[in-house]
Amino acid sequence: MDKRNNDFDFDFTPIGQAIKKARKAKGMTREQLARIVDYDPRHLQAIENEGQYPGMELFIQLITMFDISVDEYIHTGSKAEKSSVRRRVDTLLDGLDDKELSVIEATINGLCKAKEPEE
Repeated sequence: MDKRNNDFDFDFTPIGQAIKKARKAKGMTREQLARIVDYDPRHLQAIENEGQYPGMELFIQLITMFDISVDEYIHTGSKAEKSSVRRRVDTLLDGLDDKELSVIEATINGLCKAKEPEE
């Protein structure tokens, strides 16, 4: 007998709706998506509209294809506590304009390139 605890209450519907919204935003029909992922359109409809759980492989494929972050759907009841330093940095970043953010991004990219090992 399987003694793992598989008794959990998780509503997949919001993730399915996010997949549907992302698919439509890309101008893709369910039939087109079905051909790409090699699943029946009815199965995709059940995932998008009825909250049916997809298999792990299809789940990863869909959230990757449509660039969907599932963290907000999985951790709905618990907010991650941010350190006081992280909150101050977030406040400072939120106050910057696009030009200042571009300079910071360029600096970060330069630092990352400098840190890369030479071939």
